[in-house]
Amino acid sequence: MRNITWVKCAALIISVLVNVLGSHGGKILVFPVDGSHWINMNLLIEGLHARHHNITVVRSVSSWYVKEKCPHYTSITVHLPEVISIEDQDFFVSFLSRIMEIQRGGASVLAFISFYWEMLTKLSNMHRQASQLAVEMFKNQQLMQSLQDTQFDLVLMDPGLPAGLLIAHKLHLPTVFNVRWITSGEGHFIVAPSPVSYVPTSLCTVSDKMIFTQRAKNMFHYFLNICIDTFVVCPHYNRLCAQYFGPDINFYHLLQSIDVWLMRVDFVFEFPRPTMPNIVYIGGFQCKPSKALPPDLEEFVQSSGDHGVVIMSLGTLVKGLPVGITSEIAAAFAQIPQKVIWRHLGEKPQNLGNNTLLVQWLPQNDLLGHPKVKAFVAHGGTNGIYEAIYHSIPVLGLPLLFDQFENVLRLEVRGAAKVLDVTKITSQGFLQALQDVLQDPSYQSNMQKLSRLHRDKPLPPLDSAFFWIEFVMRHKGAAHLRTESYKMPWYAYHSLDVIGFLIVAVLAVLATVATMFHLLCCRLCRRRKLKQE
Repeated sequence: MRNITWVKCAALIISVLVNVLGSHGGKILVFPVDGSHWINMNLLIEGLHARHHNITVVRSVSSWYVKEKCPHYTSITVHLPEVISIEDQDFFVSFLSRIMEIQRGGASVLAFISFYWEMLTKLSNMHRQASQLAVEMFKNQQLMQSLQDTQFDLVLMDPGLPAGLLIAHKLHLPTVFNVRWITSGEGHFIVAPSPVSYVPTSLCTVSDKMIFTQRAKNMFHYFLNICIDTFVVCPHYNRLCAQYFGPDINFYHLLQSIDVWLMRVDFVFEFPRPTMPNIVYIGGFQCKPSKALPPDLEEFVQSSGDHGVVIMSLGTLVKGLPVGITSEIAAAFAQIPQKVIWRHLGEKPQNLGNNTLLVQWLPQNDLLGHPKVKAFVAHGGTNGIYEAIYHSIPVLGLPLLFDQFENVLRLEVRGAAKVLDVTKITSQGFLQALQDVLQDPSYQSNMQKLSRLHRDKPLPPLDSAFFWIEFVMRHKGAAHLRTESYKMPWYAYHSLDVIGFLIVAVLAVLATVATMFHLLCCRLCRRRKLKQE
């Protein structure tokens, strides 16, 4: 027995030494997107650093999440001519207030059209500003030479603002996307077949089971996204491609030539759809077991007794709802027996009950994993949705912007959430919806089912992400997983030339047969005439 124990210990020590000393410490160049996207990217960076990789992060001087100094990466700070609008913390506050005004019906048709024209203009400006990151780096020959001399193994990037793709192409480096969103919407639409008959288009709030009118709506959104990408977003990057790489390089093709897509999606949450071999699904990779709460928060949670706790958070980018809406929510909270922990950054709401604790920050994952938490009032951000699934907490959704409407719809379709229109909230309507989520056991059981499916994997999503990043580094890319279909002309991709050829061939055969039949008939008619004469 002692010998067996000694052998096991020796094997364990050797395994640890091999992992620590024998691991390949690669060099990774990272192009992140600021805001909530950075939370996901930073988690990958921390893990890669722990696996002995050297990380260099490219940031703009105005970044408010991506810090210049950090123990697990070094940074390259680029000075841009203009601040990227997404890095302006007030951008989303003003954007949300305008959106809510329109949704309330407080704007005329002309104001509605004017707003969306303004929104497209801002989108174009945002990508123009972001594209300057590549321009400033290309202009800095010393920096580019330094990047070349460093001999990076890989570029890891978030393609929401994809200027880094031009740098990766210039350096001839294999690239991995940490992605759900790209310039034209959801990432699948650029790399995988996406039949709009049953695959919901980005920002179109329909399920995968669509009636005719919904399919028409979905098709409209699909072509709208293509038009926005073609005429609003891509021209800024295509102009740089032509300037630095020549007319043969197309930005859209650069996007499609990526080695591996780490897709922040899990089909427990996403609707089924076609995929590709270079798409790796890591949805919920940020989820983890909960830790102990701070003592004061734990005391408040325990004071809830058997009723439990409701938590509410609207994410990292929105400072708060109008006080009229928050006061309706506060009045509803005051009528429930549960305690409430509400992350609130705006003006203090009226009608606040004694059971409600307002905080500027809360340990969301740790609270969701606490056994006394009964429901999660959320805006529908992807991180919060996956954490709710992981910890089996039903959701009352208050979607505000962008993909949040689609996210909560997916939970609602699966019976794990209830969704309200935030612009039409009343205290009684909010109270009724919250009581449904708290008291109807189907919401809890449906979320528990999703949680079991989400956790039942051969490999944790984060470990899967690390494996594929290191796979691309080891093999200098993953071309064998990538289709070359993007190099085909559009008519060849859709086989229109083959279909056209087959139609012409069939028509030619039919015409030949018809001509021969006509000639034969004519000949028979002549013979009959001759016989009659």
